[in-house]
Amino acid sequence: MQAIRLSHFTMSSALGAGLMPTLTRLQTQDGGIVRKRWETLDFDTCIGEVAGLDDFAIRADLARFDCRNNRLAQLALEQDGFAQTVREAIARYGRHRVGVFLGTSTSGILTSEIAYRHLDPVTGLLPPGHDYRHTHNSYSVADFVRHYFNLAGPAFVISTACSSGAKALGSAQRLIQAGLIDAAVVGGVDTLCLTTLYGFNSLQLVSDQPCRPFDAHRNGISIGEAASFILLEGVAAPQAGDILLTGVGESSDAHHMSSPHPDGLGARLAMEGALAQAGLQPQDIDYINLHGTATPSNDSAEAKGVEAVFGSQTPCSSTKGHTGHTLGAAGGVEAIISALALQHQFMPGGINTQELDPTLHCNYLLTNRSQAMHHVLSNSFGFGGSNCSLILSQVQP
Repeated sequence: MQAIRLSHFTMSSALGAGLMPTLTRLQTQDGGIVRKRWETLDFDTCIGEVAGLDDFAIRADLARFDCRNNRLAQLALEQDGFAQTVREAIARYGRHRVGVFLGTSTSGILTSEIAYRHLDPVTGLLPPGHDYRHTHNSYSVADFVRHYFNLAGPAFVISTACSSGAKALGSAQRLIQAGLIDAAVVGGVDTLCLTTLYGFNSLQLVSDQPCRPFDAHRNGISIGEAASFILLEGVAAPQAGDILLTGVGESSDAHHMSSPHPDGLGARLAMEGALAQAGLQPQDIDYINLHGTATPSNDSAEAKGVEAVFGSQTPCSSTKGHTGHTLGAAGGVEAIISALALQHQFMPGGINTQELDPTLHCNYLLTNRSQAMHHVLSNSFGFGGSNCSLILSQVQP
């Protein structure tokens, strides 16, 4: 079976645009969440906003796709030499042999939210320039990326709440190993919108301060936005230093519309599935990037699942205190953070957490740790019990 290599990757989030600011702020434990009354919100909240996005111009030939979500997608595509690397892959394999698989939760819904403020007072119709198909539609971001690169391979968007970006990697892995494609642009893009901010606030899940994963007094999430892109390629002979996607585990516990199974059963199934596919034992995992949303029930359920599979000694942390919860993009964002951790051999300590919850039996890191690592697991768990765990491994000399 072909190995699946993360050949190149990039991300934009509240930590900055590109890998270098992301790495720097992880290493200095400097978060990007700020208190702000965003757009037309009538309450204060803490968000992870991408700086300068309102002023970013989408490519002229792709103007029909113009929305906050696709602007963020283009911003990320044009960082870290990512677009050039993808074009080189297209030249190697052909435009029909490169897929696009992305996660999102709300796509460009902000465009429709703004359009509804400008309904025709007589007919009640939306403004004539509103293009639902190319902006709000969930498929919009994959369609945008296909057109950006002039690709003709398979493409789709996964929208399974907060596991979306991680499940996109699993989908690409299967299609590459089935021989249907040779490479894929994967990850996720999700941007701030009123639907998400008001929606999570109505569920009483939004914190009034930067989120505190695994804290004894955690009280909710901080919503963020991000774009994460990874070029996955099937390779016959991985080289030393390569980062590989070695395990994908997915489960659907369907316990409740918005709450995880209290004992973390779905999370446990996903983690065990990833280990089985990678051919690894729990003790082989050097670090776990937790889903770690900072809600009372989610952190508790995940901790129970982690303890059941790994015990209480495996180092772990959540990086949502740095970026905020980027929802459909989170799986890709945290896979990239996990890849950076492997490349630079450090475990990022969680920030904002002041007093660890003594009922959560995890080896939760509050400071960065430099340590040799071979295998990292990243968790992404969504509403409705949609769970995905990824294992990334670095090829040793």
